[in-house]
Amino acid sequence: MAIKGAKTYRNPSYLQSSTGIFMFFCSWGIWWSFFSIWLTSPAPKGMGMTAAQQGDIYSVNSLVTLFIMFFYGIIQDNLGIKRRLVIVVSCIAACVGPFAQFVYKPLLLAGGTTKFIGVLLGSIVLSAGFMAGCSLIEAITERYSRHFGFEYGQSRAWGSFGYAIVALIAGPLFNIDMKWNFWLGSLFGVGMLCVYLFWRPAEQQEELKKEADPNAPRTNPTAKEMISVLGMGSLWALIIFMLFTNTFYTVFDQQMFPSYYKSLFATPAQGAEWYSILNAAEVFCESAMMGVVPVIMDHIGVRNSLLLGAVTMFLRIGLCGVFHDPVMISVVKMFHAIETPLFCLPAFRYFTLHYDTKLSATLYMVGFQIASQVGQVIMSHPLGSLRDALGPQKTFFTISGIVLLALIYGFFVIKRDDQQVGGDPFIRVRDRKKAEAQGEAIQAEAASDQLPA
Repeated sequence: MAIKGAKTYRNPSYLQSSTGIFMFFCSWGIWWSFFSIWLTSPAPKGMGMTAAQQGDIYSVNSLVTLFIMFFYGIIQDNLGIKRRLVIVVSCIAACVGPFAQFVYKPLLLAGGTTKFIGVLLGSIVLSAGFMAGCSLIEAITERYSRHFGFEYGQSRAWGSFGYAIVALIAGPLFNIDMKWNFWLGSLFGVGMLCVYLFWRPAEQQEELKKEADPNAPRTNPTAKEMISVLGMGSLWALIIFMLFTNTFYTVFDQQMFPSYYKSLFATPAQGAEWYSILNAAEVFCESAMMGVVPVIMDHIGVRNSLLLGAVTMFLRIGLCGVFHDPVMISVVKMFHAIETPLFCLPAFRYFTLHYDTKLSATLYMVGFQIASQVGQVIMSHPLGSLRDALGPQKTFFTISGIVLLALIYGFFVIKRDDQQVGGDPFIRVRDRKKAEAQGEAIQAEAASDQLPA
C-alpha cells in the first residue's frame, strides 16, 4: 500500500476512484430514478405499461444482468486493477442517450415481435452499461481501496452523492421529456470515460508494472479458483439470504415505489417533482451514511450489520403498507438511507473476511449482486401481477413478510466474524482495545519484573 499513511483527500487513487464512481452514478441515476415511472406513465410522457408488463421488463433485464455480471466478476478478478473492462462500461454509458431515443423507445412502442427485440436489446445495453456495470465499478473501487490505502465506504459515498444531485433535476427533466434524462446520462458517461481512460495516478502505474513482472508473485486467481466459487456451500447459504432481502432493492424501490408515491399527489407532474426531491434527500443522507456505517460495523461487527440491514428493510417496506399519506411515506422512505450502506459495505467485507481476497469481485458478483438479480427474475412479474390484482398495500405486506422470513433464516446461516476466516480478519473496536490493554498489562508486568528488589 504505497500511500497508506497519506491523508485520504491527498490520496490520488482515492480522488480518481471517487470521481469515477461519482460520474457513473450521475450517468445512471439521472434516468434510472425515473425509469419505472417512464414505463408506467401514459403516453406521450411515458410508455403506458401495466405493473405486470413493467415487471416483465425488469425480469428480462435482471436475467441478462446476472449472466453479464458473472462474466464481469471473472474477467475483472483476472485483470486485477487493470481498467479495460471499466472503459468498455464507460463507452456504453456514454451511448445511453442516442440508444434510448433512437433505438429502445421506438422498438418498445412498435409492439409484437419488434417490441420483444427492443426489450431484449435494451436489457443487454442497459445491463452491460449500468445494472451489471454498477457492481463492476463498486468491485474495482473496493479493490483500489485495499491496494492504495483508503476507505472504500468514503469513496462509495461519492457515488450516492452523485445520484442525489442528479435526482434533484431528474423530475423536472422528466416532466419536459424523458429523452433529456437519457442524454444527460450520456454526458456524464463521457465524463466517466475520460476519468478511467486518462487519469492514472503514479502508484497505480507502479503497481501495474509490478504485476507485469513475470517473476512477481501471482495476485490474480486461476480459472479453477474462480469456478470453485460455485461449489462453496457457505456462499450458497448467503445467496439464499440475499435472494430474499437485497432483491427488493429493485423489485420494491425501483419497480413499485416510484409510481405508488407519485399516485399520492393531486397530479402526476406534482408527484414526479416531489419524488425527485424525496429521492435526492434520501440519497444525500445515504452518501453520509456510507461514512457512518463503517463505524457502526466497527462496533457491532460484519454479521450483525448485515442482519441490521435486513431489519431496516423489513420495517421500511412494511410501514409503507401501514401509512397512506405522502408525509409519513416520505419519512419511511428515509430508512433507505441507512439500509443501502448496511447491505453494500458489510457484504464486501463479509467476502474479504471469509474468503480469498483475490476472488473478491467474483464473490461480490455471485454472492451479492447475481443473487439479487435471480430474485428479481423470479419475483418481478408475480409481484407486479399481485399489485395489479390486490393493490400496493397488500403487496408491500407480502414483501415485508418475505424479508422477515429471510431475516430469521439469516440469523442461523450467516457466519460470525470469527468463523471460517479465509481472508482478512475483522476485529471490532472493543476487541482491539481489549488486546491493547492486555499488551500494556504484559509490558507493565515485564517492566516491574526487571526492577531491582
